[in-house]
Amino acid sequence: MNSQNQVESTLKEILKVVEPSREDWVTRFKIINELREVVQSIENLRGATVEPFGSFVSNLFSRWGDLDISIEVSFGQCVSSAGKKRKQTLLGELQQALRKQGDFEYNFHAFMFLLKHGEIKSKFLFWLNEIDGRFRDMVLLVKEWAQANGINNPKTGTFNSYSLSLLVIFHFQTCVPPILPPLKDIYPTNVVDDLTGAKVDAERRIAQVCLSNIARFKSSRIVNRSSLSELFISFIAKFSEINLKASELGICTFTGQWEYIANNTRWLPWTYAIFVRPSPSLCVIFLQHLTALAPKTKM
Repeated sequence: MNSQNQVESTLKEILKVVEPSREDWVTRFKIINELREVVQSIENLRGATVEPFGSFVSNLFSRWGDLDISIEVSFGQCVSSAGKKRKQTLLGELQQALRKQGDFEYNFHAFMFLLKHGEIKSKFLFWLNEIDGRFRDMVLLVKEWAQANGINNPKTGTFNSYSLSLLVIFHFQTCVPPILPPLKDIYPTNVVDDLTGAKVDAERRIAQVCLSNIARFKSSRIVNRSSLSELFISFIAKFSEINLKASELGICTFTGQWEYIANNTRWLPWTYAIFVRPSPSLCVIFLQHLTALAPKTKM
């Protein structure tokens, strides 16, 4: 077996370990349903909806991944919003109810009330996975690789899982031929701005535009035949020398291109080592001053 085949075999073995089992799916749905019952038992939260978001919705979670949940308090049928104090009060009531229940162990920082765009971002990632299943495989592998190299912890200034997903998107956009299109070709305007009015109608409109554009891309693309090992190795190679570009260039998944930071005045004040900023579709990633991190990203 040559080295390329060995890498391919190893990556597939890793996927077998990290991919969630049927039991993992059942457990997560059980938690969601139990939480819904608790929420409905609280007078001030009756009528609120409990919905998952993040990697669970986008089908990019590993066997031991977190379950992100939003609790949305509806004001009629429109996309809702509420003040900070109101959210804190409701969260306190929920915390008390869960403690009485006794069977729940939750990180309350994970609860997000009145989430407007976390769910839609998760759906975007799910739709990208529908374009090419290698996207999901690569996200799972890159997450595991990043954890093993100590660069998957936003508390220490490294990547969160969403940022790693965006790096995979950009890698797939810049392969030859591209596996994914620029995100502006999927949804050309600001998704968050379009989440107005009746929530169901707004999400339906966004989904129709995205799925139509995805179908158009799939029907006209030149299929990239790269193996998983080739994609993983080229991912490492592409970003292993990011420190040579990071002081001047940013990664934009909206356009699918490297872009000069100096050409956008909104980007200039930021000097984070790793900076993720919303763009009209999903995100723009800036990676600045990564000299210290670069050695960790080499194979």
